[in-house]
Amino acid sequence: MLVAAAVFAVPQLLPAGPRPLFQMPVGCGETWQIGTYPGHGEYDVDFFPLDGDPWGQPVLASYAGTVTVAGINGSLGGRTPDNPDGPRGRGGGYWVKIDHGGRWETQYLHLLEPPLVEVGQRVAQGEQLGRIGSTGNSGAPHLHYEQRRGWEKVETWFDGQPSGITHDDAEYTVRLTSNNCPA
Repeated sequence: MLVAAAVFAVPQLLPAGPRPLFQMPVGCGETWQIGTYPGHGEYDVDFFPLDGDPWGQPVLASYAGTVTVAGINGSLGGRTPDNPDGPRGRGGGYWVKIDHGGRWETQYLHLLEPPLVEVGQRVAQGEQLGRIGSTGNSGAPHLHYEQRRGWEKVETWFDGQPSGITHDDAEYTVRLTSNNCPA
């Protein structure tokens, strides 16, 4: 039993590898508003499109990796494009988590429907994971996104630059253009 605990604990104690070159989890060349608000959680960012209906917009892998979660976080609720004011659920609704290696992970929450990927699947940067929705504890269609180093959330970086969203003590938004483009 001690050996099993050591096999699990030792990798978690190792320092994280270098930050991957994460891209925004949305289409190439699109400009989106990302932001946070009081009580949202430090380093958590929400994505809202500046053009078009947010419902159903593609959610893309921000870097290559292996899917470790693809399912439901909490409960779904009843918000849909046909019933946008339906009841809220709990947690993140439909979601995906990707392991990028070197103890780096990303999380994508509030997807419209079951993820388009499966646990264990290897995904490429820019591969579609799902579509923007409002499942879980969500008030409007958007993508809740996180980058994690080990078990800790960290500031999101896109295309080698920090987003600037580091706390949730005030409402804060920025507009960024995606460079999540095919090679």
